[in-house]
Amino acid sequence: MKIIKFQASTMINEVLLATRNEGKIREFTALLGSVFQRIISLEGLDSIPDIVEDGNTFRENALKKARFISEFTKRVTLADDSGLEVNALDGRPGVLSARYAGEKVLDKENIEKLLKELRGVVDRKARFVCVLALVFLNGSEIVVEGRCDGIIVDDPRGENGFGYDPVFFVPEMDKTMAELKPEEKNLISHRALAVKKLIMCLNELRINNK
Repeated sequence: MKIIKFQASTMINEVLLATRNEGKIREFTALLGSVFQRIISLEGLDSIPDIVEDGNTFRENALKKARFISEFTKRVTLADDSGLEVNALDGRPGVLSARYAGEKVLDKENIEKLLKELRGVVDRKARFVCVLALVFLNGSEIVVEGRCDGIIVDDPRGENGFGYDPVFFVPEMDKTMAELKPEEKNLISHRALAVKKLIMCLNELRINNK
């Protein structure tokens, strides 16, 4: 968790989500609906150029997106970079999670590549990681991280969620992420845990700046 040069003047009611991913928009809106009066996304903002996510870490990519889009739009911006890290694959797919099987591929293609690489592998431990970067108009920044541990199963299960959710089994829930109801996932997911930390930061800062 990192907070940089936060000032009272950075208190906000509206936030721009730096994503066009429908799944992320849906989850962030549910998780942050009680925090911000208005949540908007990049949907409909066609003038914003694509950002090359060339960082070596989730943190680097999240900050790059949040800083660029905040400067470009003159809006308080929340960006995330998230993905799957598999022990047996030395942390892959990592920052390449969304394009593991290539650029602009379907989720099922990424899953197929992952399962092919894990064929016959005993250690199936993995984790979902989410880094959130919130950038304010005065340059203040909050960066937090959430993690959720799980196991990669052999066959996709469930119809909910997106990305690698169908093959990410959460032992304490005895289900894959894709088998969880949205409200269940929003209690234990990496994205939910990162949002909880973000809310804690904002609440603490509001108290300190009264």
